[in-house]
Amino acid sequence: MFKKVIGVVLLVGSALSFNAAAVDRSNPYDMVKEAGERTFARLHDEQALIQKDPNHLRVIMNEELLPYIDYKYAALKVLGRYFGQTPREKIPEYMQEFRDYLINTYATVLAQYDNQKVVFQPAQDVEDDSNVTVRALIQEPGRPDIKIAFKVRKNDKTEEWAAYDMVAEGTSLLSAKRSELEGILGKDGIDAVIKMLKEKNAESITLPEKNFNVVNDQSE
Repeated sequence: MFKKVIGVVLLVGSALSFNAAAVDRSNPYDMVKEAGERTFARLHDEQALIQKDPNHLRVIMNEELLPYIDYKYAALKVLGRYFGQTPREKIPEYMQEFRDYLINTYATVLAQYDNQKVVFQPAQDVEDDSNVTVRALIQEPGRPDIKIAFKVRKNDKTEEWAAYDMVAEGTSLLSAKRSELEGILGKDGIDAVIKMLKEKNAESITLPEKNFNVVNDQSE
């Protein structure tokens, strides 16, 4: 059940990918909704490329998603209490591998996407906020709706919003990744974490046997 929920978190997190030139980042609610619509449209339009080469999903994630995820902030949050024990010269390499790990993780989950609909929370006023939670519902025929929450923060310097965590039915992606890495950090340190991330990043993406069918739901 835990893996399933995390999969849903990552799946819906893919909805945050979008075209930088066209999406307004001044309101996190509008940003998340428009990002989802654009992502699903690209997945639909590029099915031929995806079916020919599943690793093309990484291209989509790298071009459309990662520029709008605060992966550095997320990477440091995952380190948690081990940040103080991590040699500073290792941080840049760790962040780069964590970034690529996110690309690989999102792409792998997207390979399993099939016919879900996403209904996003309407926009709200965020004038005095710097950290908000944007909610959505995952709808699939014959199954109960799944509640999703996106944690989004505003950069103090640029005043632009970016996502740093996603939660499905109370399960946080960041918390899950922290739990995954804490044992390695505590026992073997940052070098072992970097090695593990590199190995994960080298794995190829495999499509499921079922047809890859993306549905874009634009209902309110």
